[in-house]
Amino acid sequence: MWNRNPYIQYMYSYPHKTAYRTLEGVSLKDYAHLLSGTGHGLYLHIPFCQTRCGYCNLFSVTGQGKEAADRYLQAVGRQAAQYGEILSPFHPEFSDLTIGGGTPLFLNEAQLTDMFHILKRHFHFAKHRELVVETAPNQTTREKLTILKQAGVTRVSMGIQSFSDEELRTLKRGHCARRAREALALLKTFDFPCVNVDFIYGIPGQTVKSLLASLKEALTYGPDEIFLYPLYIKHGAILERCHKEAFVPDAGQTVSQYREARRYLISEGFRQDSMRRFVREKEKRAFQECGFGTSLALGCGGRSYLGNLHFCTPYAITREESLRQIEAFEHTSDFSGITHGILLSGEEMKRRYLIRHLLICPGLDRERYEQQFKSRVSEDFPVLTDWMGEGVVRLSDDKKYLTLTEEGMELSDCLGPKLISSDIRKRMQEWEAVYGQTDDFV
Repeated sequence: MWNRNPYIQYMYSYPHKTAYRTLEGVSLKDYAHLLSGTGHGLYLHIPFCQTRCGYCNLFSVTGQGKEAADRYLQAVGRQAAQYGEILSPFHPEFSDLTIGGGTPLFLNEAQLTDMFHILKRHFHFAKHRELVVETAPNQTTREKLTILKQAGVTRVSMGIQSFSDEELRTLKRGHCARRAREALALLKTFDFPCVNVDFIYGIPGQTVKSLLASLKEALTYGPDEIFLYPLYIKHGAILERCHKEAFVPDAGQTVSQYREARRYLISEGFRQDSMRRFVREKEKRAFQECGFGTSLALGCGGRSYLGNLHFCTPYAITREESLRQIEAFEHTSDFSGITHGILLSGEEMKRRYLIRHLLICPGLDRERYEQQFKSRVSEDFPVLTDWMGEGVVRLSDDKKYLTLTEEGMELSDCLGPKLISSDIRKRMQEWEAVYGQTDDFV
């Protein structure tokens, strides 16, 4: 069953945005009560990048200057003010704030300062909240890191991808290895509580030796976390158009690189929490409920989760459509209306809960599942019993969790998609048939 390409689809959430559709008569005001009290997440999307990486199909645009970023932040300020007013009767306290993109540090120093002022002015955060910011080597400067430090950032994530200039050119990254070294060395001098660096494997021309060389060099800087991503070339990525045949993944080589990288990082004291995430801690990761978390997004492109309601601006991967969505966002007068998203059924909530836990250590707590849904996960998803027989899923030693085996972890991007429902799969295929084929990659 498993003698095939294991790299099918990266499932960082469920369902994918391509399953979302137009919503009518839905307002944030009707769901604001779900954000009462403590423990919520806030996400701010900054959709600007200096250059577009060859493999990227995320919501981001290049070629935008100071004026464009100013207009965008002004719109974010209006949205935050309206959200803050709607939520005020429920006194929400946000425990997590993530600023992603795009490249958030594309903003200049004054804009970064304004951004943090907007967030502080309109939202209340827990005393020991987590504040995560993404960056890239070319945008990482002493002045901007000083602003992050003053804002109380707790985790900085930098996309390096490789310390090989040849591999970076293949990926069409906007930085060189020398700049990555300089940026990471500078970042470490600021003593943020957590520094994460991202690397990619499965790059054409990359070898196990060159991948391990990048990881070994990365460890000399003492990162707290490393994320390892297999290379995916999806619709909307520059490399799909330019080198479609050359970038057909070699599953055998990619799997070998993953195995050797995993073995190396574990030997260096890292704990593996998922197929992608490696943490410099040997203690087992504690169970964290993540199927019903409430999170509110600001900006254009971010996704909100409020109970069974998931919503965002329409999914865009081309430059033309992304700019159109940004312009529409900037001209929005009433941000309370929710016009694009999905309302999950009870069955889809079960699938989301299973996917969100099974693919991450320590796995799915069977008792918690039964408490939440009044049914047994093995009865709702008989395929799990099959997977146990095939050696990719097992019971934890204390029988509490359904967890991936080492082989199952390796096959995460093959197992996850098998849990997509027929309805969601149909929606995704409908979107792909209409929007998936395009030549507008600039």
